[in-house]
Amino acid sequence: MTRAWTRWQDWAEVVIGVLVVLSPLVVTTSNAAMWTMIVLGALIAIDGLASLAMPGMVYGEWFQVVLGALLFISPWVMGYSDLMAASWVSWVGGVLTVAAGATALSAANAAHSGLAGSH
Repeated sequence: MTRAWTRWQDWAEVVIGVLVVLSPLVVTTSNAAMWTMIVLGALIAIDGLASLAMPGMVYGEWFQVVLGALLFISPWVMGYSDLMAASWVSWVGGVLTVAAGATALSAANAAHSGLAGSH
């Protein structure tokens, strides 16, 4: 079984989430952009922590993929695509979150099945 607090993908998700949450401090945002980045960044970080604590939680990795996709499309949906720095934070953070969540899926499936140590 995969040990808790050891999967690099989940640590990456936590870091990405924290950086997205803090990004309105250094980039120009609108009210919609700021709150979108704060809420989605916090959810990404919290789910990353939950996945670290419970490495067999497969649905947490799928949730990360969905959150990353939402972060990626948020500049268009929330109307801040004209704010380039905020948009780039969302686009890069979204892609990295999807990638981290997707790469953690096989490890989460193995941990859920109790097979992580038998590879």
